[in-house]
Amino acid sequence: MKKGGILNDRLNWVIARLGHGDRVVIADCGLPIPEGVVRVDLALVPGIPSFRDVVGAVAREMEVQRLFVAEEMWDHNRANLEFLQETFPGVPIEKVSHERLKELVRGAKAVIRTGEATPYANVILEAGVIF
Repeated sequence: MKKGGILNDRLNWVIARLGHGDRVVIADCGLPIPEGVVRVDLALVPGIPSFRDVVGAVAREMEVQRLFVAEEMWDHNRANLEFLQETFPGVPIEKVSHERLKELVRGAKAVIRTGEATPYANVILEAGVIF
């Protein structure tokens, strides 16, 4: 039995397969997930698990070199934006329109769906390297 960290087998599988520059999305429960993109659906009920819970768990397991968020997050979900800045200090955040973010999801290795039900609670994490 695994001693700690992420216990979800599918989520572990996704993170372990990432290479430098690969992208994974942590999404609220409303973000459309394109056909063909791996879906790790953690949503249980609205709000569980939260965006912050999932981002925090993934941040402890994954080296991240860049974030992509919808520019609308600056006006409509400032608390989660500040959480991302605190969780990934010094990591560049690229602002894109929400429509562009949805286009970028098509190229992601996986989408991790949370139960989050607040606006624009989505982030694309770009994998870095540990050396």
